[in-house]
Amino acid sequence: MGNVKTILKSLREFKTATFLTLFFIIGEVFLEVLIPRITAMTLDDIEAGADLSAIVRTCVYMIIAAVFSLLFGALAGKTAAKASAGLARNVRKDMYEKIQTFSFSNIDKFSTASLVTRMTTDITNMQNAYMMAIRIAVRSPMMLVFAIFMAFRMNAGLAMTFVVIIPVMATGLILIGKFAMPAFRAVFKKYDKLNESVEENVRGMRVVKGFAREDYESKKFDTASDDIRKDFTKAERIVSLNGPLMQFCMFFNMVFILTVGSKNIILSKGMEINVGEISTMMIYGFQILMSLMMISMIYVMLTMSLESIKRVAEVLNEEPAITNPENPVMDVANGEIEFTDVHFSYSSRAAREALNDIDLHIKSGMTVGILGGTGSSKSTLIQLIPRLYDVSSGSVKVAGVDVKEYDLETLRDAVSVVLQKNVIFSGTIKENLRWGNKEATDEELVEACKLAQAHDFIMGFPDGYDTKIEQGGTNVSGGQKQRLCIARALLKKPKILILDDSTSAVDMKTDALIRQGFKKFIPDTTKIIIAQRVASVQDADLIIVMDGGTIKARGTHDELLKTSDIYKEIYEQQTKGGDQE
Repeated sequence: MGNVKTILKSLREFKTATFLTLFFIIGEVFLEVLIPRITAMTLDDIEAGADLSAIVRTCVYMIIAAVFSLLFGALAGKTAAKASAGLARNVRKDMYEKIQTFSFSNIDKFSTASLVTRMTTDITNMQNAYMMAIRIAVRSPMMLVFAIFMAFRMNAGLAMTFVVIIPVMATGLILIGKFAMPAFRAVFKKYDKLNESVEENVRGMRVVKGFAREDYESKKFDTASDDIRKDFTKAERIVSLNGPLMQFCMFFNMVFILTVGSKNIILSKGMEINVGEISTMMIYGFQILMSLMMISMIYVMLTMSLESIKRVAEVLNEEPAITNPENPVMDVANGEIEFTDVHFSYSSRAAREALNDIDLHIKSGMTVGILGGTGSSKSTLIQLIPRLYDVSSGSVKVAGVDVKEYDLETLRDAVSVVLQKNVIFSGTIKENLRWGNKEATDEELVEACKLAQAHDFIMGFPDGYDTKIEQGGTNVSGGQKQRLCIARALLKKPKILILDDSTSAVDMKTDALIRQGFKKFIPDTTKIIIAQRVASVQDADLIIVMDGGTIKARGTHDELLKTSDIYKEIYEQQTKGGDQE
């Protein structure tokens, strides 16, 4: 119930449409139940030999009731569609905005494929369930109650058939739902696997084709798709038993009413019951059985959708691990950085810490290089500076202020991070660059691109800075993409610039030119360079060597050659054995 309340918070401006739907449904059901009674009255009048005017008057009442019932039904359909589609839109919007507030630790809980499934398939299921809930789930029980009331009021003896068939059908429908639900629930996790397979295949299409693994990927997709087919087939096979059960109850109802009713007519010579009442009782019986049938379908649909609602509510209820303090600091004075006894784990259940015993002081304007093997937690270290993660213990300070005391947007605007695999968005080069500063002038774009050694290749395109970048940056090389990302980061005019192996795809000459430009044009910006090549960091003011989540050595290039065996070994491998990049 708590998950349902979470979803209904997104209803907002569509509450009116929901209440109107309920109002129209009540009107539709009342008139629909009234029509059989008017039909019986008409048959009674004909049998009694009433004049034509009385019969016409009764028929007019029936037509008016039918027209208004149809009108109410149409209006209910319109308002229900508006309410359910509006709820789905709001939930998607709320989910998307909530995801934007997540820290990396929050995002780690959900796979990308799972989030996509929740925002598409799960919300669609929830939308359909909400439409059924406010329309059919209201209409069917009301129809059931009204039809039973009218049947007993007309003839309690004949209405006793419903005492038999309602428990039989209700029990059958509950059993059908009980056996079908496990298969429906299993489908959603398999949808995640299916979407994950599609996502990986599309993202890694070049690798797939490069290794000629199309057949393997097709088989993997077919397996995931076939698993879903099997679960749905099993569930639908069980649900299809609704039909035979409905037919059995309907024929039983018809036989009982016709047999008992005909006997009563003959024995009482039409005094206790007449043909019109028998006809009306059969219509009520059909309405009651159809109501039960619809309730069973609602039961299946709503039970299935509860799993979707739960998955959507998990995202909406997820509390961001990193939030703004009550009175945040709104200005970052400089690029000084200080790590004090920092320990960090990605999870409280982790077998070991990703970082431990980190003590480091970086003065504003310094250039710091970080070297270390894969898994040495170099990237983890720098992700603590803009609070992409929070320390497990200890503190990280920027400009003498703990990063937890800063306004998040202020802190992250002051820290630019360029990753090895940065994302370029579809749009023009100008539009991509202005992610760094939406107010940047064309002159500032050119200046940043020259500093990042990107200007020359941009001008080599026919449209220059107005060149369209395809989705994922597929029409630029890895090195070009990295240089565009560096230029984009520079446009933020950050106090701290972090290059996380972000020149790995450029040649050594371009790498050197980028670093020379940094020294000349942004001397007051603190620059942290994570690299695999010693040449990328050897002229840094301070070089840190990391291994196993700890700082093993620190110093200048010359100092480390004398004091650090790890650094010396890397340097000798790359200079005497050739650059291994």
